[in-house]
Formats: sequence, structure tokens, C-alpha cells
Amino acid sequence: MDDDRVIMARARTHLVPAVLALANPPWQRDVWLDPEVFEDLGYVIHTLYDDFCDAEHPERYLGIGLRSEEEVVLLRELDRALTVAEDQAPGGFDAEMLRVEGWAEVVAVAGRLAQVMVANDLGELLALQEARGAAEA
Repeated sequence: MDDDRVIMARARTHLVPAVLALANPPWQRDVWLDPEVFEDLGYVIHTLYDDFCDAEHPERYLGIGLRSEEEVVLLRELDRALTVAEDQAPGGFDAEMLRVEGWAEVVAVAGRLAQVMVANDLGELLALQEARGAAEA
């Protein structure tokens, strides 16, 4: 596997679960609101904005952590939805964020982005498998 694919795979092992977490309200309530669990909304935000991407400027991560222009567009949309929700929750606490009116849009956009990311990853996996089969033939 070449270096670019390894870099992409490593970034995606963090990005995809972060997006999936934003798309899953039961997970958010069960995990983020449990003080015994490490993951919370702050962890997810840090993943999307600091560690493995920059949701404000996702185009810089096309080919690094994002596979398609559609992912870039949806991540930018997710950034806007998160900004609206954050503005509605001045305390910034997870429980408060999950209750604001704008949170439904965060969940909806994250759901669309998660679907695209998973489909793109499965397509890449299939392409790798087909290339491997062709090389062995």
C-alpha cells in the first residue's frame, strides 16, 4: 500500500467515527453525557477541526482525509450547522448542545456525510480488492 493510502486510511479511522457520532443521537446521550466515558462532543470537534481535518476549510484535506468533493461540501455544511448550534448554546456543554434547536440540523448533515464517507470507503476497499485479484491472476 502506498504512503498516500496509508495516510488517508489513518485519517479516516478517526474522521468517520467522529461523523458517525454526530449522526447518532442515542450514542450522544449514552456516551457523551456519561462522565465515566472519555469521548464527548469536545473530542469529536477536536478530531474534525484540529487533529485530522479542518471543518472550516475542508478543501485543504481533499486527498488527505477526505475522498471526494462531495465530502468537502458536506463537511463545510456540517461546520455551518455546528456553528449555529454552538451559537444557540452559549455554555457549550454537551447536554445543552444536544437540546438546542439547531442540533437536529447537525445530526441530519452528519448523517448525510457519514453515508457518503462510508460509501466512498467501501468503494475504495472494493477497488483495492479488485486490484489485488487482478495482480494475482
